[in-house]
This record gives sequence, C-alpha cells and structure tokens, in this order.
Amino acid sequence: MHLPDGFIDAPTAVATAGGSLVVVAYAMRRAGRLMGERTVPLLGVTAAFIFAAQMLNFPVAAGTSGHFVGAAFAAVVLGPWAAIVVMTVVVAVQAVGMADGGITALGANVLNMGVVAVLAGYLVHRALRRILPHSATGYLTSVGVAAWASVVISAALTSVELAVSGTVPLHLALPAMASVHAVIGLGEAVITITVLATVLASRPDLVRSGPLAGRIPGSRPHAHGTPGDDMAVREATDPTDDATGRPAGDATGDATTTRRRPWGFLAVALAIAVTLAVVVSPFASRAPDGLESVAEAQGFAQAGTGGWNLSPVADYRLPGISDSGLATALAGAAGTIALFAIVLLLGRSLSGRRTRVVAPPAGALHPLGGHEHTDHRHAGHSHAGHTHSTEVPEDREPHHSHTGAP
Repeated sequence: MHLPDGFIDAPTAVATAGGSLVVVAYAMRRAGRLMGERTVPLLGVTAAFIFAAQMLNFPVAAGTSGHFVGAAFAAVVLGPWAAIVVMTVVVAVQAVGMADGGITALGANVLNMGVVAVLAGYLVHRALRRILPHSATGYLTSVGVAAWASVVISAALTSVELAVSGTVPLHLALPAMASVHAVIGLGEAVITITVLATVLASRPDLVRSGPLAGRIPGSRPHAHGTPGDDMAVREATDPTDDATGRPAGDATGDATTTRRRPWGFLAVALAIAVTLAVVVSPFASRAPDGLESVAEAQGFAQAGTGGWNLSPVADYRLPGISDSGLATALAGAAGTIALFAIVLLLGRSLSGRRTRVVAPPAGALHPLGGHEHTDHRHAGHSHAGHTHSTEVPEDREPHHSHTGAP
C-alpha cells in the first residue's frame, strides 16, 4: 500500500505531509511522557518485527499479493501514540533505505499506514472490547477485526488521495482498493491474532490491554487511558517488578534476574524477526501488491515516477551480491536490526525527556519535619501531640508517624 512518487499531486503531498507532521509530533510528545525504561526495548522489537513481516508478501486472489501492515498490532501492544511513532519510523526507513514508497509521497504513506491505520485499529479494538465477552477469545476476536479494519480504512483513504490528485476517479478507485484490501485484511487479521496469541501465552504482562490485565501480577485493568499509558505510569510510580509482582530489589527475589526477563524475551523476539527476514522473505510472492494491482487494472500504473534513487538497499536487495535470494535475505536482516537500533535510540531519547519524581535521599528532612499538631483530627479518630518523623526509609516515600494518645 506504499504510494510511489507520482501517484499523488503536489498539493495532496504537502497537505498529507503537514497533517502527518502535526500528529506524529503530538504522538512523540505523548509517547515521551508515558514511556518507561521497560517499554523502550519493546518498541524496538515491535518495529523490527513489523519491518520483517512486511517483507513477507502472501498471495491473494487474481495474481495479487498482500503484506502485513502491523498498525493494529502495534497499537494494541504499545498504545496508539507509541505505535504511531514506531510505524512512522518503519515507513520512513522503507522509503529512504529501500525505495519502498515515494519520498514526495512519504507524508501520505505515514498518514495512511502510520496514523490512520493505527488509530482506526485501536479505536475498533477498544469499541469491540466493550461489546465482546471479557475472555481470551473475545479479546483476540476484537484484535482480528481491528487489524482487518485498519487495512481497509487505510486503503479507502489512499483511494481518496488518488482521486483528489486526479489520478483515478473515486468511483473506480474506492471499490477496487476496498475489495482487494478486504481480502488482504484477512491475512492481516490472521497474522495479528497468531503473533499476539503467542505473546500472550509467553509474556502476557507485555500486552497491557490483554485479556488478563488486572489479574496477573503487576498489571492493572484499563478503565481509562491506553495500554502504553498504564505501563509507563506504573513504571514511574510503582516500584514493583512486573515479572514477579514483588518490589524491585525485594529481598525475597533476585531483582537482577527479574529485570533481565523482559530483555530475554525481547532478544528471542528480535532473533525471530531477523530469522523471518533472512529465511522466509526470499520466498515471498513476487505478484504485485494490492495498490499495484489496482493501478494496473485502472490504467494509472504509468503515473509512478522513478523519484528517489539513492536508496542503499533498493528493492530490498543488498547491492554487490549476484544471488537475489541471498541479497534479499541480507537486506532483510540489516533492515530489521537497523530498525530495532533506530527505534531503541529514539525511544530512549523520548523517555529521557520525561520529568521524573524522585524520592529524597535517605536521611533528608521531611518537608514538615519537626512540625507538630495539637488535637489533629482524622476521620473517625484524633491524635494529640501529632508529630512528623524526619526518617525517610530508603525503599519508600517520605512518611510521618503518629505519637500521642488515641
């Protein structure tokens, strides 16, 4: 669904780029506020997996292929704002590094796949969660429908952009794009459900909107906000370790071990993504994707221009290697690892801007140290000679103690 250069005119390209810039800037701000140290590696792995999975074109009807988009998957796992950031980086790297999607059309591609697809998938998922049973089956059903809807809605928006640009009339583009991507969306739904079910089976605490939220140690249900919001707020305010439910560094458990667990799982996930890019991608379908198929059928394929020709790994093939399969495999591995590193660094940069509330060091005076109350009354009881202690335990917030007769 990556629009090449030439499919949309300059005004449409400028308008979509401006809209994308505003939303992505806002998403970066929100994601930076909500991001915690444990969520940053998950962003990198999600980006790497989506990039690798998008290389795996699968055949659909009438000589057309489709590929995984991953917008709904990212939205469910990370929350919408972090998902927009991740999808934007993926689409940008594909355009600049692999010549997959035009440079002048980059704003439109970000808007279609990185913004609208994310928000559509997330909102459909949230709406269905209120209707469907609160079970694993109901949860995965909502995820599958959301994944399908994200692809179809993104395709519909692409049709509108093509029509506004004068490339093809809307009454021709919309039915063609919607019908072929409705089939591609089924593959999107199957992949999303399969991958998310695997994550839930092994590390349900990493999916904060999951069906077990609030029933696993260290998780909370999401009455308000987003999954990413809850995860980040917990990391900023709650000293418990998600993997065990015990306080971080608690004497009853090995804090070093529990803190390594997310990294261990994410390292395995990254290895799987690289394996997909290396082993499976050379065997991906070479049939035209949904947009290319519609362009050929409606007669506007020739509108595409060469455009950007400085991509170091154009067409997902590492230069200088005669074997096309090996060139694709190595390009996929390099791109997957590069996406992980770029998003990891970006996530650390964004999370580093967040203002952290740090407890005073041990031995610091309580703000009201030495302050006394006489006949200080609480609900249901009173204290005479109420005093504040100046002791600040190392493992918790400053507190006060009560002395005197009840």
